[in-house]
Formats: sequence, C-alpha cells, structure tokens
Amino acid sequence: MLSLFGGIVLGTFILNDFSLLSSLENLFSLFASLLREAWILKTLAFAILVGSIMALIEKSGGIEGFVDYMLHKTKIVKSARSALILSYIVGVIIFVESSITALISGAVGKPLCDKYKIPSAKLAFVCDSTSAPISSLIVLNGWGALLLGLIATQISLGIIEADAVSLLIDSILYNFYSMAALVVTFAAIWFNIDLGAMKNAKYIPKETDIVQSNGASMFYMLLPIILMVIFVFVFLYLTGEGNILKGSGSSSIFYTMLCTLIFTLFYFVGTKNMSFMTWSKTAYLGAKKLTPIALILLFAFGIGEITTELKTGHYLASLADENLSIYLLAGMIFLISSVISFSTGTSWGTFSIMIPVAVPMAVAMDANIALCIGAVISGGIFGDHCSPISDTTIISSMAADCEVIEHVKTQMPYALISGAISLVLFVVFSFIS
Repeated sequence: MLSLFGGIVLGTFILNDFSLLSSLENLFSLFASLLREAWILKTLAFAILVGSIMALIEKSGGIEGFVDYMLHKTKIVKSARSALILSYIVGVIIFVESSITALISGAVGKPLCDKYKIPSAKLAFVCDSTSAPISSLIVLNGWGALLLGLIATQISLGIIEADAVSLLIDSILYNFYSMAALVVTFAAIWFNIDLGAMKNAKYIPKETDIVQSNGASMFYMLLPIILMVIFVFVFLYLTGEGNILKGSGSSSIFYTMLCTLIFTLFYFVGTKNMSFMTWSKTAYLGAKKLTPIALILLFAFGIGEITTELKTGHYLASLADENLSIYLLAGMIFLISSVISFSTGTSWGTFSIMIPVAVPMAVAMDANIALCIGAVISGGIFGDHCSPISDTTIISSMAADCEVIEHVKTQMPYALISGAISLVLFVVFSFIS
C-alpha cells in the first residue's frame, strides 16, 4: 500500500511540475473521480463481499465436507499433485471471468492444499496462471467483448479491411503466452517443478478465528460456488441486454457476489446450519479481513490512471522504430505490451493502448495483422502476470490466502519461461508468415 501510494504521489508531482498545492488538489481529485466510477466501486465491493462469502462457506463446514468427500468417498484427490490438478482443471473449465475463475479455483483448492500442506504460493500460482490465460483464449466473456470492440474500431477507421470476429479468432490462435502459461503451469504441477522463490515457499497453517468445523454437507460449499458461475452468465446476459459479449464484467461480478451472499443467508440460516447472529458476525469478520485488499485495488487503479496521464504507454510504443525489421515486429510489440502492462497493472488498458498502435504498424509494414494483435494480447497478459499492482495478481493472492509480494516472486520464474517461449514463437511465426 505504501509503495502504490508513493508511486501515485510522485506521478502527481511530475504531472503538476512539482507544485505542492496543485499536486495535493489533483491527488484529492484523482481519488474522488475513482470513487465516482461505478465499475471501480463494484470491483471494490466485490473484493469485500468475497471475504464474507468465503468466511461463511468455511464456517458452514461445507469445506470440511468437500475435503472428506474428495479424500474418502472418491479416488480423485489422493496426493498434493492431484489437489493442485483439480484447481487447475477448475480454472480451465470456468472461463467466464478472470476474477471469478481465480476465486473459485482458490476456493476449491485451498482446503485440499491445507490437507496436504501445500504452500499457498503454489495455489496462487495455479489460480493466476489459469484465470487470465483461459479467459483470453475462450473469449465468450468481457475479454472477447473488449478485443472485438478494439478491432472493430480499427476496421471502422478504415485502417484495415476485415471481419472483426474472424480477425479476433485468428489473433487468438497467436496468443502464445496464454497457451505457454497453461502448459508450463501443468508441467510444474505434474512434475513438481519448484523454481526460484518457489523452492523456499512454506506451508503456513491458516488462522482458525472464523472457521469452526461442524462436518456439514459439502453442498454448503458447492451450491454457492455453482450459483456464482450461473449468476455471472445471467448478469452478463442481462447487462448486455441479451448479448453476453456486451455485458458489464464489473456489474456482473458485483451482482453475482451480492446474490450469492443473500443465498447463503437463506440457505445456511434456513437449514439451521447457523443462526442469523452467527451469519452476520461471520460475514462481517470475513469482509473486514479483506478490506485491505480492496484498498490495494483502489491504489492499483489510481496508479493506472497516473501512468495513463503520463502517457507511459504511448512513450514506450514510440520507441519502436517504424523501420524495424518485419521479422522482429511482432516480438517487439510483445515486449512493449509486456512493459506497459507490468507498469500499469492492467492487461485491458494495455490492449486499449497497443492495438491502435500495433495494427497501423502492421499494415504499414505489410505484416501479419492477426499475429501482431496476438502479440499485444500475449504481452498484456504476460506483464499483468508479473505485476504486483495487477488486479488479477491481487485477487489470485486473496483467493489462495497468500501474500501478494510472495505470489509475485514465486510466480515470476514460470511467467518468464512462458514469456521467453512466446517471444521465440513470435519471431519464428514472423518468418513463417
């Protein structure tokens, strides 16, 4: 929080020529404007509501029931590897929204990781490395809507002549980082490969101030999670006025968590799993526990605004010389997108900055347009994975109950391997195309 806030203050001073009064005024205006944005408020509320719901699920005893079922009544999970593989599979199956993917993957994996004493950093790595990559590969979600809109804008401006949907599908085939990240993550789980800081990651028993197991049915865990998935689709459909691709991601996850919280009230209290007072207290304690995460998210959004005003992305993009070899163009776009995404903590913001830059460059140099768009998508996700101020990084840490900086340090070697593979593939496919 101190690092993020310090970055915001320094950026504000630079924007205001180091005038103290102007900087303080703009700093106040920045946070006022952020808190007026509905999508930001909904995202912050989402983080707090997650804390309530997870605490309630733990308190209900549904997690212990789920663990008991998976360990003793089925043969699916019988080792540390199979526990992480289950979280991986959940992360791949649930592609509707990256935050929900990380949350549910963490919720399913956390009790099993506790059983086998798996470090929370490993679970956070699995949550993060499946959420954004799978959401950007199976684009029946907000990711697809954003990318489709950005590509359609380039078509409407007359920069390219193509069908937006076909071009989006072609560019997804060149989303090498997401594919590499999924393969590297699976290999790391299957062969128990610990690299860098992950070698020193330790299992820390979680605090039991909220959780008091009563050995209840696993459905106290499964039903709220299943409803989350269903509600996201429903609210994407409703907010998109019948078109899931046009639905609001922030509104959908907020309404999803609110409805799930209300469901737990009727379900847990109605079945006499807990009293209303117990439900209220547990929900409050869970929300309180994750309030600092909401504050980190707010500061992350703030520094993203500052770097946008400083035109960090446009400056970095301008460093790419138009006379650059066509064979290195896609690789350079991937690297620039990675740096922008890392610096700003947002893959979506990177897409918005770099697609309008990359497409005209590709057209001018007669390069493969789909390959260059794929480089933007890959670079945006790669930088986002490595960034400690990314919302997906923060939410994945939250889902696995892991410190954000520990998650960043332990995930970095795997992300760098996937990034190196992607860079080589972009150069190779530039020659092929």
